[in-house]
Amino acid sequence: MDDRSKMRIAAARAAYGLEGQVAVVTGATSGIGRESALAMGIAGVRVVVNHRPGGEDKAQEVCAEIEAAGGTAMPGCADVSDEKQVDAMFERAVGKFGAVHILLANAGLQRGARFEEMTLADWRMVIDVNLTGQFLCARAAVRHFLARGMQPEISPALGKIIHMSSVHQGIPWAFEVNYAASKGGVMLLMKSLAQEFGDRRIRVNAIAPGAIKTPINTDAWQTDEARAELLKLIPYGRVGETIDIAQTALWLASDLSDYVHGETIFVDGGMMLYPAFRGGG
Repeated sequence: MDDRSKMRIAAARAAYGLEGQVAVVTGATSGIGRESALAMGIAGVRVVVNHRPGGEDKAQEVCAEIEAAGGTAMPGCADVSDEKQVDAMFERAVGKFGAVHILLANAGLQRGARFEEMTLADWRMVIDVNLTGQFLCARAAVRHFLARGMQPEISPALGKIIHMSSVHQGIPWAFEVNYAASKGGVMLLMKSLAQEFGDRRIRVNAIAPGAIKTPINTDAWQTDEARAELLKLIPYGRVGETIDIAQTALWLASDLSDYVHGETIFVDGGMMLYPAFRGGG
């Protein structure tokens, strides 16, 4: 996170009203997850920086950056597709911080291939992490929220769950069938949870990023030629930054969005406007 981004988040620290709350951020050692963990930490949230087994060093780096900015964080080791590891991570988080108030279910990956060449292993890996992982983390969060009960001095919501989806929950994506299927599933997972738990004051929403500069998609924006092609899909005329998603996550985690429930917030520079149809298609 650059100095300008830190200043923008720090300036809004009081406005977000998140100080002292606890968030589990999955996939928090790179890309959108890392930026969101840093933003929440700078905004006063105590952050559980989730990482896969073997990623302890990167998680410690994120924790150190949060702490250097005056925040509080702990690493949270768990493969999100593993039920026991997810439940153990939440137990450690509650043991350390006393509660969890926010889940940002961000962990995800791609394993693209021509459909006829896609292996079952690649299909299962993407579904297991991108969809089953969000199910397991959301279930652990819901169980904790229900057991803990309301804390009106903290928030009017019993808990906040933010799912990380994608514009590809609605836009088909050839050669990335497993990824698109996983994000379509995330969309209905989110909506179904929102329907089921709204009356318990568990607020559930999703963020659907468009093209964002992350390590997962550097080929799409690193060169001038690739960026020019990508910008044909983005009416707003720029490729998104991870801070664009992090700031949306902060807003959804805060009580500023308390009446937003069961919604997907598209942060895509207008990609869902299907710009290829400008001028009649």
